[in-house]
Amino acid sequence: MRGADVGRIVGSVGERLLQAAYGCDGRARRFYDTQLIHYLNADMRQFIGRQEMMFVATADGAGNCDATFRAGPPGFVAVLNEGQVAWPDYRGNGVMASLGNISENGHAGLLFIDFFRDLVGLHVNGRAAIVEDTVMRGAHPHLPVETVKGRRAERWVRIDVDEAYIHCRKHIPLMTRVPRDRDWGTDSVRRKGGDFFNVGRPAGPAGPADEPPEPAGPPPVTPARRRWWHRR
Repeated sequence: MRGADVGRIVGSVGERLLQAAYGCDGRARRFYDTQLIHYLNADMRQFIGRQEMMFVATADGAGNCDATFRAGPPGFVAVLNEGQVAWPDYRGNGVMASLGNISENGHAGLLFIDFFRDLVGLHVNGRAAIVEDTVMRGAHPHLPVETVKGRRAERWVRIDVDEAYIHCRKHIPLMTRVPRDRDWGTDSVRRKGGDFFNVGRPAGPAGPADEPPEPAGPPPVTPARRRWWHRR
């Protein structure tokens, strides 16, 4: 732990109150002292650079939470320096759930899990900001123009790291990749999963994502094979 981190208060007030109430404050302190830091060390930066997916947690100004999944080629989350990471935000379904939360409450929690090689996870929590593409590239000209071929970021989400720590491997399943063509950026309702959960609400006004009905028959790929990884 760096000198600047010595004596720094970590964890929320709720964490510390419950640690005392349940008698686990000693274990918590050992974890804070040995596993939690307030920057990304070299091993963490390399780990993030290998990852193809992450989970993002945000909350609005009233505390209503949202969790989402982001994926891309290895390194799609750019490590800007030991205190900052960023990822591109593309045209999506237009809901803006995560970005809307960040605009009210500028904090986010990231979880990277390596299911394929290291079988370990990394938490990165910090202050979140929405940065327009031209501004981000002006500050960091080394960023790739396209992390996914044919897709250009409209904006970026930048995290100023407050804390980073391990997610232990004991319950992480070992998986292996299987071939799958991913439809990056598609507007096809069917390719995005359609009404998989049978919510069945009427669609809104016709827009770019609306498609004519497709002929009846089995989908070209069964749901089980649509997964691009599976347990070994």
